[in-house]
Amino acid sequence: MSIYFVGIDLAKNVFQLCGLTQGGKVVYEKRVHRQGLLKVVSQLPSCLIGVEACTGAFYWQREFEKLGHHVKVISPQYVKPFVKGQKNDSNDAQAIAIALMQPTMQFVPPKSCEQQDIQALHRGRQRIINHRTATVCQIRGLLLDRGITIGSALTRARRAIPLILEDATNGLSDRMRRVVAELYDLLVSLDARIAFFDKEIQSVFKQSEDCQRIAKIKGVGPKTATAIIAAIGDGKEFKNGRHFAAWLGLVPRQHSSGDRHVMMNITKRGDQHLRTLLVHGARAVVRTASNKQDTFNQWVNQLKERRGYNKATVAVANKNARIIWAVLRHGTEYRGITDQPF
Repeated sequence: MSIYFVGIDLAKNVFQLCGLTQGGKVVYEKRVHRQGLLKVVSQLPSCLIGVEACTGAFYWQREFEKLGHHVKVISPQYVKPFVKGQKNDSNDAQAIAIALMQPTMQFVPPKSCEQQDIQALHRGRQRIINHRTATVCQIRGLLLDRGITIGSALTRARRAIPLILEDATNGLSDRMRRVVAELYDLLVSLDARIAFFDKEIQSVFKQSEDCQRIAKIKGVGPKTATAIIAAIGDGKEFKNGRHFAAWLGLVPRQHSSGDRHVMMNITKRGDQHLRTLLVHGARAVVRTASNKQDTFNQWVNQLKERRGYNKATVAVANKNARIIWAVLRHGTEYRGITDQPF
C-alpha cells in the first residue's frame, strides 16, 4: 500500500518512523539511528511528513523537504490527544502521523536558517538579562543582610553599588567588599554582553524592510519587530490577524457550555517572549495615551476608563498583533488609524 502520511518521533540519536495509508492504516514502522535517517527518508515515496515542534525540528524539516517531501511541524499539545496506550517511541510516532491527518490541524510556522539566527540573538540576550537580574538581586540581598538597602530599579543599583563600595563608614568588612566588587564586575560584564546583542538586533532591523514597516506601529520597536519576523516570517501560516493573536495567547480563555459563556483571563499560549514584547510595548502606549487626542489614543483612554489599565494594555497588544499580521501578509505600509473602526 502507498504511504501518504509519515510521523517521525525526533530524538537525539534514535528516531522512530510510522507510515500510514490515506485511510489511516499503519503500513510502515522503522527505528533508525541519526546517521541513517536521511537515507531511510530518501527511500520513501513523496509523502506528507509530520514532526513535533522541538529542538532540531526545523533543521529536519528543511532536510526532508530537500528530499522532495512535504513537512509539517506540529505542537506537542496537539499530538498528545492521539497517543494510544503507554508512552513509547512507536506510539508517539503513530500519534504524530494521526495528528497529521486531521483536516483542522494547526501547524507551527516553518523557520529558515536566517530566522533561527535572529531567534538565537533574542534567546541569548534574554538569557543574559536573566543572569543580570539574578546578579543584582543577589547583591541587593547580601547588602540588605548588612543593613544597606538599594532601590529595586536596575539604574539605582548601578549608581549605588560603587558608592557603597567607596563608603568606609557603612560597616562592610573587607571580605564583603571584595565579594560585592566581584559581583558588580560581573554585572558590568553582563551589561557589555547585552549591548553586543542589542547591536546585532539593531543591525538585523536596519537590513529588513519588513521589520521597519511593522516598527511604524505604535508600541512596536526593533526588538519586537525582529522577534516577530523570526517567529512567523510573512505570516502565511495564519488565516487572519485574529488567528495570529490567538496563537500568541492574547485572547480570552473560554469556559463555556450550552448558553453559558464565560470569558476568563488570556490563554497565554504560544511564544511567551513574543507576547511579553507586545505587552510591554502596549503598556507604553497606554501610559502615554492620556497626553494625545488622536482617534487611536481616544479609544485607548476610553478602554482604560471602562476596563482598567491592565485589560487596556492587553487589548492594545491584541490589536497590534492583528495589525502586524495584516502588514506582513499583504505587504503594505502601516498607514495609521484615521477613522473610528472600533
